[in-house]
Formats: sequence, structure tokens, C-alpha cells
Amino acid sequence: MIGKLKGTVDEVGEDHVVIDVHGVGYIAFCGARTLSALPGAGEAAVLFIETYVREDMIRLYGFATELERGWFRLLQNVQGVGAKVALAVLGTLSTGELASAVALQDKVMVARAPGVGPKVAARIVAELKDKAPAFSGGIEGPAMSLRRDLGDGHASAPIADAVSALTNLGYSRDQAAGAVAAAVKSAGEGAESSQLIRLGLRELSRS
Repeated sequence: MIGKLKGTVDEVGEDHVVIDVHGVGYIAFCGARTLSALPGAGEAAVLFIETYVREDMIRLYGFATELERGWFRLLQNVQGVGAKVALAVLGTLSTGELASAVALQDKVMVARAPGVGPKVAARIVAELKDKAPAFSGGIEGPAMSLRRDLGDGHASAPIADAVSALTNLGYSRDQAAGAVAAAVKSAGEGAESSQLIRLGLRELSRS
């Protein structure tokens, strides 16, 4: 089984890359985000590989990080999600965005991926809810905890109101949750929604 490729980029296709490893070209299918981050032809590249072996073929899937490969495996535990859909999700959302979407139970964000309908998106966020923390990509902490509280409906009224207000101003729910989490860290758990909104807007203006 191939777990990692280290070589030079030979060519980049619409859905794959050919990595030359000591004169042998390996075709690895990748998501759009991974393909766009690859260097040009002839330059060094490293891909983490998931190998699929079937009776009639061997197919390699390539990822920029081990974390991304972990999400690829995890996504396929969801009913109706195969390699193609999992790759589409990871081609649309970063691992951090996907972790936030699951924590917030934001099926709309997941449904942005091509080929992912509302029902599949809903299953992804629901079925991965308790499995995703280990794949949060290092963003576990107060911000992720707040996202989960919002997704579960357990956030306090001032926090929920502040997130709602920022969302109504045009920010995504993930952006709003992150900004309010920073505001809570600054102002304390007992802060009023008006203070959280003001501090949240200040945080968003810096990004």
C-alpha cells in the first residue's frame, strides 16, 4: 500500500496530478484545493496517499496533509458518501471550515460542495458530530467549543444573539462564531450581547 509520495510534479490535470518518483509516474486524484496548491511542473511535491485496491483497478487519492486524508476517511463513514463526494467536500472546504461546519451543524456550508445535496449535507454534519473533534485540525479550544454549543443549541442567550446579529450583517455563521468566541475571551462569560457584538465587529475588522 502506498501512503505517501515524494517526488516532482510531472503534470496537473483537472482532477489529478502525476508525481514522478525516480522515473515512475504515479497518478493521484486530488480535490480542487490540493491541486491549486501544488507547485509547477518539475518542482518538488509531497502528497499523503490513500490507496484503494479493487479487483479491476488500483486508485490513489492525494492530500496535502495527513489531517486532510483523515477527513477523507472519516467522511466516507457517512451513508451515501463515497470517495468522489468526500473529495468534492475537501475540494470546497478547508479542514478547519469543515470542522466548524460540523460543530455548527451548518449543512448549508457543506452543501456548497459540488454533488452534495441537502440530504447528504445534513447526514454529514449529523453523523460526524461526535466523531469530528479529533479531526478539528488544531482549532479545538474556546472557539470550537462555542461552535459546538451553538450547533447543539446550548449557547447562552447573549452569545446566540451576538452571533445572530453578526450573521444578519452579512458575515457567515462560522465567521460570526469565531468573532464572538474571541469577544467572550476578552469580555468574559457574563458579557451582554451588545458588548459581544461590538467586540466581535472589532475582531472581524482585523481579519
